[in-house]
Parts: sequence; C-alpha cells; structure tokens
Amino acid sequence: SVLSRCENQITILSDYSEDFPETDEPVWILGKQHHLNTDKSKLLLDISARLWFTYRRKFSPIGGTGPSSDAGWGCMLRCGQMMLAQALICRHLGRDWQWEKHKKQPEEYHRILRCFLDRKDCCYSIHQMAQMGVGEGKSIGEWFGPNTVAQVLKKLALFDEWNSLAVYVSMDNTVVIEDIKKMCWCPPQSSGAAHGAAHVHRSALGRSRNVAGFWGWKPLLLIIPLRLGINHINPVYIDAFKECFKMPQSLGALGGKPNNAYYFIGFLGNELIYLDPHTTQSFVDSEENGTVDDQSFHCQQAPQRMKIMNLDPSVALGFFCKEECDFDNWCSLVQKEILKQQSLRMFELVQKHPPHWPPFIPPTKPEVTTTGAELIESTDKLFEMEEEFEILSV
Repeated sequence: SVLSRCENQITILSDYSEDFPETDEPVWILGKQHHLNTDKSKLLLDISARLWFTYRRKFSPIGGTGPSSDAGWGCMLRCGQMMLAQALICRHLGRDWQWEKHKKQPEEYHRILRCFLDRKDCCYSIHQMAQMGVGEGKSIGEWFGPNTVAQVLKKLALFDEWNSLAVYVSMDNTVVIEDIKKMCWCPPQSSGAAHGAAHVHRSALGRSRNVAGFWGWKPLLLIIPLRLGINHINPVYIDAFKECFKMPQSLGALGGKPNNAYYFIGFLGNELIYLDPHTTQSFVDSEENGTVDDQSFHCQQAPQRMKIMNLDPSVALGFFCKEECDFDNWCSLVQKEILKQQSLRMFELVQKHPPHWPPFIPPTKPEVTTTGAELIESTDKLFEMEEEFEILSV
C-alpha cells in the first residue's frame, strides 16, 4: 500500500507540474471566459469546482465476481461521469456555483456526488455503467469509446427520477430539433398521487403542464458523438470545435487518444484543457450522515493541456439546456457560430425528423418493478446461485 501511495503521488506531480503560461489570450472553461493576467485565481477555482472522477481501487467487485478496480480500462467511463456530473451541477446548483475546500456544501451537492460513488446501488457508479455497457457489446473491463458511454448514460438516466434528465444522443452527426422538443416535453411518468394524472394540456404560453402542475419540460443533456477526421483531426473543424466551449450550455467534450480518454473542459489558444482520470485512488464511501469526504473528487492543481491537432478524431460534445429557452439559444448559436461559418460542417442541425429515418419514440423507463441497481443485485444473486449449484454438482 505504501508503494501504491508513492506511485499515486508521482502520477499527480507529473500530471500537474506545468502551470499556465503568461499570455493575454482568454481562457474558455465550459462557457465562461477567464483572463490569466487579471483573474488566474478565479480560473483555477472554476476548474477545481468541477467534479473530478479518476480510477479507483478496492471497491466491491463489479457483478459480484468482476474487477474491484477500473485502472487501465475505465478512463472513458470516468470522463462520462465527469460530463454528466457537470450537467447535474448546472441543474441543481447553477454554472456559477463554486467549490471551496473544507467549506460546507449544500445537500444537493452531496446528493449529486452520491450518484457516482463506486457502489452497485448508485445510479451512475462504475458498476452500473460497466454492467449497462454489456448491452452495448462491451464486456466488463473492456475500454469504451465516446459513443458507447453516451448510450450507457442515456439508458441509466431512465432510472434516475431525482434528476429527471432527458438524454439525447445524436445519430449520423445530426441533431433533430423536433425530436428533442418531443422528448423534453414528454409529461413525467405518473407514479401515483405524487405526480397526479398523466393528462397533459397546453397552457396559454404554449407550454405543456400536467394537471398536478408539474412543467413537462425535462432538462436536456445533449451529447453529439462525432468523427472529425480519419486518422487525425481535420484542421477545418478546429474553429468550430473551439466555439463549442464558448457556449453557455457547454459541458465540454469526451475524447483523447486511442485507449486514453480525457474530459476536455476548455481551451487556451490552440491547446485544449482537460481533466485526466488516469490517477488511481482508493474507494470512498459516504458517511453515516450522507455527506462524502470530497477532497479526492476535485483536481486542485493546474490541469493538463494538449495541442488540438493531437486529439483523436473520435469525440463527443456535451451540452446542457435546463429550460427550453436554453435549447433555443443553443440552436441560434449553432446556426450563427458553427453552421454558417463552415464549408465542411462538424454536425447538422435540422428542424424536422428525416423522413427516411425510423420514427422517433422518446425513450421510457423499462416496465420492470426494480431499479437499475436492483437489477444488478438480482444478477449478483444469480451468480451466487450458479456457484452454489456448481458446488452441489461436484
């Protein structure tokens, strides 16, 4: 264990030894602009406020008999957790919320963090993501790509009633406005008196409201998987890619290098700024009062940077739109800053569902009486029964 701690410290020092250079160029972090020569401390505070998920060890074995560490294979899953966590922070605490070491945080913050703890009963844990990835053709312990992580988050979100996100993953580099509005205006699934009847009517403002008074618009997590070249990123996409980090709806991007994933949160000049999950830390659980010792979930040093041209062309952009007006604003920004400026478009934004596509049906929670966590527990019990049967057979 002493050797592991030493290796961990060496990794941290080597990863974060390089500071930001002295420059007049602005730094963009998830839709916010910073200037190094006047507010470098605010920049570093903004970066450290992002939830930082890394490899962990000594958690309960995935699936009951699987790995108890994700070191070497879980980096893209951790990046997906970071993007989703940023969406949840924006949803409950706002983009301007700041984290400070040893300062008491609101209950919503600890509840967000508990969603990602390395336990099979946490809705976005490494256990849930790895198990859900099996349905996407990925074995537990196999490396994920950006699109696979997006599909896994989309499925897990269906079991997450507290955050109630609508997760839209674009197909064929195309974002369909009609489909997104159809999905986000779906009335909440009725669950007894708490939600009232599921009948929906249109108000005078043109917004959907169910009879219990709950607005129908669900906060949107929009993920756009892209291929920005063949073996290397095509330089024609660079300006549009950087422009995405300037949008107030930005959740950054998933990507990196082959089998080496990073969570990109901004840029400085032609360098991308990212949080690196490739540090192995010990499993952390929640305290009896529900709070979490969160020191290891925030990167408190200057983050790493890499040249945009070194980026693998397979990426996934993320955006969060809490209200419909946020999505409408995003559509306007895309038309103005990306589509009208580019001869070769990074992605398409269309109003209507393409007629040659299959009909769009908003995803719904599977008709089962268990949560995703309980499904995993039942799988564990199945493994245990199989083992007992083998012993009896012997």
